[in-house]
Amino acid sequence: MHKRLAILGSTGSIGTQTLGIVARYPDLFTVAVLAAGNNAELLMEQARIFRPARVVIGNEAFYSVVRDGLSGLGIEVLAGRKAFEEVVSSDGVDTVVAAMVGFAGLRPTAAAVKAGREVALANKETLVVAGEMITNTATASGCKLLPVDSEHSAIMQCLNGEPQSSVEKIILTASGGPFRSTPADRLAKVTPLEALRHPNWSMGSKITIDSATLMNKGLEVIEAHWLFGTPGEKIDVLVHPQSIIHSMVQFTDGSIKAQLGVPDMRLPIIYALTYPERVITELPRPSLAEIGTLTFEEPDENRFRCLPLARSSLKSGGNMPCALNAANEVAVAAFLQEKIGFNDIAATVEHVLGKTLFNSEASMDVYEDTDARSRILATEYISKTNRK
Repeated sequence: MHKRLAILGSTGSIGTQTLGIVARYPDLFTVAVLAAGNNAELLMEQARIFRPARVVIGNEAFYSVVRDGLSGLGIEVLAGRKAFEEVVSSDGVDTVVAAMVGFAGLRPTAAAVKAGREVALANKETLVVAGEMITNTATASGCKLLPVDSEHSAIMQCLNGEPQSSVEKIILTASGGPFRSTPADRLAKVTPLEALRHPNWSMGSKITIDSATLMNKGLEVIEAHWLFGTPGEKIDVLVHPQSIIHSMVQFTDGSIKAQLGVPDMRLPIIYALTYPERVITELPRPSLAEIGTLTFEEPDENRFRCLPLARSSLKSGGNMPCALNAANEVAVAAFLQEKIGFNDIAATVEHVLGKTLFNSEASMDVYEDTDARSRILATEYISKTNRK
């Protein structure tokens, strides 16, 4: 089961954890490609350790730095966004770990899917933005899409061996983030530093803010729709503060399957890379006796409006989830820069969705045009908000 990996976003949270797994299981994995956007120093450090055949730095300004830093090692160095698409479809790659953050990961992931590579998908935005196009392409190419999100990994495990006709609904669990019990009037005043203090998970800044607003759960609803062919109205969200049950599936006979584990992203990464096998790990085991109690509650969609906005965009279909994603990316960046408040993230997304022209065509041109227009709308709205 030896796999040659191309890791897109190798310097990010998922990328670095994937490399830790490669180091632990050298008999199972070889790194064929490392690719990152801007972190040239860490990329070079990784390349010196794992000796891939090819390295890609997305920011062309760092090309000479990376080329010179890796000279004499026999590693081919490429630069630019198009290079991401080239390496994932090249010979010598079995599995692509799609761990780039945001819309930037769409084209490279789409190229891997078209080439029929196995894709370990951590970039949820790929299916949020272009779910119809990606799933159609995967069917045509024979690409196997394996989710790396802990929630979707849990669903995949619960569905294993079950006929689609037996599924009554999917239940995505959410930790509730750092503001689960924060009063509505206080949310307007929370700071980026407070929002980045996730109670259970260690993640990158973008996904951590998305977790705080519950947008992350909205994006996961859309992703689950495309991954598992389940209508949005049959995908529930339940807040589970302990983050031990990662998601559940309810079946037509009334039974529920749940997947449990400690909140550690290495678990779903390993499962995606070794599916359908399981390997022995030294990762922590959950002690249910010590945990004692598992609790659940309905999400408060009045305080956390990003979740219903995401559901609405899925119901509308077409390019609306793409607009949602673009507006959210711009708004989260503005919040992290302290240009807008926490509640302004949802307000920005709602504004952009209201201004977006619906287009049902499932094509890269439509998605890229919608993304660009939505970012302009979001930026203009944030600028007006700042002037008030």
